[in-house]
Amino acid sequence: MCGITGIFAFNLVGKMNMIHLTNATMALAKRGPDFQDIYHDQFVGLGHRRLSIIDTSAVAHQPMWDETQRYAIVFNGEIFNFRELRAQLEAQGISFRSTSDTEVLLHLLIREKENALNKLNGFFAFCLYDKQEQSFLLARDRYGVKPLLYLHDEDKFIFASEMKSLAQYGIDKAIDYNSLYTYLQLNYIPAPDTIFKSVKKLAPGHYLKIVNCQLSIDNFYSIPHKTDHTLTYESAKEKFKNLLEASVQRRLVSDVPLGCFLSGGIDSSVITGLAKKHKPDLHTFSIGFRDEKFFDETHYARLVAKHFQTEHTVFSLTNNDLYEHLNNILDYIDEPFADSSAINVYILSKETRKHATVALSGDGADELLGGYNKHAAHYRVLHPGWKEKFANALHPLWKAMPKSRNSPFANKARQLARFAEGMKMSSKERYWRWAGYATKEETLNMLHPDLRINMWLSEFYPRRNAILKTIPENETLGDILLTDTRLVLPNDMLTKVDLMSMANSLEVRTPFLDFELVNFIFSLPDEFKLNASIRKRILQDAYRDFLPSRLYKRPKKGFEVPLLKWFRKEMKSTIMDDLLSKKRIEEQGIFHYPEIDLLKRKLFSSNPEDVHARIWGLMVFQRWWDKHIRQ
Repeated sequence: MCGITGIFAFNLVGKMNMIHLTNATMALAKRGPDFQDIYHDQFVGLGHRRLSIIDTSAVAHQPMWDETQRYAIVFNGEIFNFRELRAQLEAQGISFRSTSDTEVLLHLLIREKENALNKLNGFFAFCLYDKQEQSFLLARDRYGVKPLLYLHDEDKFIFASEMKSLAQYGIDKAIDYNSLYTYLQLNYIPAPDTIFKSVKKLAPGHYLKIVNCQLSIDNFYSIPHKTDHTLTYESAKEKFKNLLEASVQRRLVSDVPLGCFLSGGIDSSVITGLAKKHKPDLHTFSIGFRDEKFFDETHYARLVAKHFQTEHTVFSLTNNDLYEHLNNILDYIDEPFADSSAINVYILSKETRKHATVALSGDGADELLGGYNKHAAHYRVLHPGWKEKFANALHPLWKAMPKSRNSPFANKARQLARFAEGMKMSSKERYWRWAGYATKEETLNMLHPDLRINMWLSEFYPRRNAILKTIPENETLGDILLTDTRLVLPNDMLTKVDLMSMANSLEVRTPFLDFELVNFIFSLPDEFKLNASIRKRILQDAYRDFLPSRLYKRPKKGFEVPLLKWFRKEMKSTIMDDLLSKKRIEEQGIFHYPEIDLLKRKLFSSNPEDVHARIWGLMVFQRWWDKHIRQ
């Protein structure tokens, strides 16, 4: 796992940016604390920060060159089938100097260029430089586990693992208000867009070429979405188990200490059990909240650890422990990103890094197999019975009741109100509403009237329509899961894990995102994944005799933090007198203060609903603005 950056100057104006290469590489220090190196010639520069995982010796440092000194690579990620690929290359007469996956990737790309991408099992972002042809080939893994940002103009092409690295080149920081509008609804910005007009993200499963100063982008992978109706449920369970265990085995390859995140949920528990089968000395890690029993699930994690006899460590935190890390987290975020569970992932990664350099996680299972509350809600909309019709008829009641995520009763009222609201919408509108925290109208009202006058929404809707193209008018559950895997998984969940783990120099591996397993899952009928009584059905049934039975009686909870309490106590002054004060908002000229004031009043009312998530989104933006724009 590493950090990469580079520049291809097209002329003397672009070449002036070469002086920033060292600083751009140093900005990625937390992604790769073990080694730094750069290369530059007349018009090309490459920078690399290394977190040593496989072959920790100096011979595996990057930028890595082939023996002819024609090709160089900077690579972030892991190729889990590199040993098989190496054997194939050795059979063709290729010799290797290291035991690293980087060298295998380099030689495979030299021979097959972009055709090599479909042979890779792993996660990656890389740039291959052909010195003779004067070209770049960049690619990002199938599901977006690893990030890759770039800027292309008439003078240069630059790329990096993170925005903080790109910013070192002195990029144009004009805000893309389409992206801001999206962010205020979703609390993140989907690829290929970023907060800046000048910068883009390479989308998952795509590769990019720079040849003769021209940029071209194409995809090498799309999730297959064709149901195999010949499979029986029993045969599907067996194949699912075989593919998942093989995926876990691949991801145990490491020359440094490796452990496993363990929340006590089904997903991480299965991964833990499978990893223990092949790694007897497995160490597991979980995080808990002493002050917030509603959010604390460490007793389930301890149960699983005891069941599989792992060496288990619980990081038991107070609200004050969480609060103390806020500044470090907000300082590391270099594009507005407001999934508040990033706070948990940051602390879990920070503590885990004291014991291990690599951790396995259960990320991806919910999006692939229908594990979220919204998936159950979509299913109920598609298969309505008397309960659904009753819930819809009582929408005025749910709307009038106090709603909050911080207690079981208020949370249920919140869920019922959102469900009844969604039942009245079209398929695309319902998906978009349940994916976010604010309606289109609420979002628009948050923005300054001067911005609303120059309506840019004619550009926003094509973006949104591209995201929702996989949801037809009469959608299936499979259409919902496919869209979640393309939208929520890479842009929210995987971004969160990458940012917070890399802020602590920890590599996180995701066995559920092995492409052979993902392809198989998307061939399964919807009823194998979710029905009226069970979510992630095939996963739960396949491992029912493998896991402690008590796990099947626990309610589903998200990886949340007690934002509402913080905002009403410790952070009240920060919200009211600083970040969202009338003076600050009016001087800034981006937001419409009367609407912001309504949100603040709702925050301190008896009916906060999801307002804390919207307030958090605003606070993250304001902190980002202070650091990256205002200064």
